[in-house]
Amino acid sequence: MTAEEEKEESSGYKKNQFNQFASDHISLHRNLGEDTRPPDCLKQKFLRCPGLPTTSVIIVFHNEAWSTLLRTVYSVLHTAPAVLLAEILLVDDASTDDHLKAPLDEYWRNLHIVHVLRQKERKGLITARLMGAQAAQGDVLTFLDSHCECFPGWLEPLLARIAQEPTAVVSPKINNIDYKSLKFHKPDPAQQNYSRGNFDWRLKFGWERVPWEEKKRRKNETSPIRTPTFAGGLFSVSKTYFEHIGTYDDQMEFWGGENLEMSFRVWMCGGLLEIIPCSVVGHIFRKKSPHSFPNGSATILRNLVRLAEVWMDEYRWVFYRTNRKAASIFRANSYGDVSERRKLREKLNCKSFSWYLNNIYPEAYRPDVRPIIYGQLNNTGCGCRLDVEKTKKHWEAGQILKCNNREEAQYFEYTSQKEIRLSAGIELCLHANPEMTLVFLESCKSKGKGAAEQVWIFTRTNQMKNPSSGKCVSVAGGNVILSRCKSTSVGQSWVFIRAK
Repeated sequence: MTAEEEKEESSGYKKNQFNQFASDHISLHRNLGEDTRPPDCLKQKFLRCPGLPTTSVIIVFHNEAWSTLLRTVYSVLHTAPAVLLAEILLVDDASTDDHLKAPLDEYWRNLHIVHVLRQKERKGLITARLMGAQAAQGDVLTFLDSHCECFPGWLEPLLARIAQEPTAVVSPKINNIDYKSLKFHKPDPAQQNYSRGNFDWRLKFGWERVPWEEKKRRKNETSPIRTPTFAGGLFSVSKTYFEHIGTYDDQMEFWGGENLEMSFRVWMCGGLLEIIPCSVVGHIFRKKSPHSFPNGSATILRNLVRLAEVWMDEYRWVFYRTNRKAASIFRANSYGDVSERRKLREKLNCKSFSWYLNNIYPEAYRPDVRPIIYGQLNNTGCGCRLDVEKTKKHWEAGQILKCNNREEAQYFEYTSQKEIRLSAGIELCLHANPEMTLVFLESCKSKGKGAAEQVWIFTRTNQMKNPSSGKCVSVAGGNVILSRCKSTSVGQSWVFIRAK
């Protein structure tokens, strides 16, 4: 590469958080080659008389790179049967880049199936998608991100499932487009290790392997995968059902939490949330978003509080224990009016969040709604707090504990299983290994009865004792260790305190 090209590549990375230089040098019409989906997918037949429903593809963008946006649109045009594609709606969330204004309108002017809609001011993904949904003419709404590529045969399986089950909200299998090389990772016909969506008690979306029970339920590779939650970026839903089920919470702001809100709502109110393995769409997964929005993480937390207040029943207290800032938003009543969403839940005769956990996500760890006690663990003799610093922005098994004066020291909770857990949403417990002196974190061993090394009792003199080893948690020079229990030891007295 020349010096000028290296400068251009660096600039593209900084602006988009992916290799725009590589994208700009790849054809807008790139051929992804042979269809490598599993044989069951290739043999699949679809309705012809009556045919499958039509769809409007809705793509929201904000300052997207020209090449990735256009390649997304062309990949839809090249792979979607014309008879099924009602339109492609490009919804501009108030982009400021000049190339996305008049040049974009002019580019698509003569292709009447592509329409550009514009929000005059930036309001975020949720409002922009609602604008697209309201304008859509198709029977089914298909939402895509603006940096995707559709693999051959992706659309028909989604529409076929909705024709079969109109209350299903269906996502494609999302394959990675490498953010550095822009390589499309094609499906492997011989390897079907699928993932599904989950959540933790901090209300963070994640992925997990499909459990054995769900694998047994599926007949072949064309069978849907039931998923407790979905990523929310790429999915199809009947327009009629989308409106019936309450679209999005239009009082949520910008972005964040809307996918979990919809996940809980669909399942609790009688619908299905599924991944369709024969539908494959590539997506550029970036390390971080290149875009900012007002109040940043506080906006996401406000959205999550709205979700918790409407759908999580008593389990909302678990979320507030894991996130003190969210608890502050709740206490300040600064999450907006949720009365209309609660009325929607009542009108749809939706089930409880306990039903969701029992029937849809029984694999989830269920914390105590009201633990015996929780807060920061303060050593009264040494005047320090039990603490473990994050490694690469998260905690890991094997980390040792310290005792220091950090005001941001972690919350722990003492559960009904006599575990001392690192907050409600993190499956790490205080672990006593008699062969080691130091106390460390380890993955919590059981959803039922706690493992012997992770059982603790509090004595009358506030010692934290592990009965299996007979030793107590002590402080020595800032280190947290296991030592012989002594009721007179100042370094063995622990009390839970809560930050104001």
